[in-house]
Amino acid sequence: MIDKAQIKRLRTQSLLKELVGEALANLDDPMLNGLLVNDVDCKKGRYDAFIYLDKMGLDKKEQEVVLSKLKRVSKVLQSHCLGALGMYRCPNFHFRFDESLDKINRIEELFKQIKEK
Repeated sequence: MIDKAQIKRLRTQSLLKELVGEALANLDDPMLNGLLVNDVDCKKGRYDAFIYLDKMGLDKKEQEVVLSKLKRVSKVLQSHCLGALGMYRCPNFHFRFDESLDKINRIEELFKQIKEK
């Protein structure tokens, strides 16, 4: 059964997913404003939010540059979310690239190989 705290956390995650994506689209940096937010995971207590981004064909070096830039603008993104959410505090943002699509593709590839044998 879902309790009230979990409902609040899920609602916050959903709102942050939308608001962070909106805030990224409004940035002047073309490397950042094209990023897509795949998922947001708020930890219990909502002090930290892990934001999972789509890789969109970025290589490892470009991913490192993007994460570095996001670290520098995270306070701006938090301010945008604070204003829109009407909360007194915003979770700390931790940006990561979503690896789940790679895992799914790898599993599908393995199933294809098994089927061929």
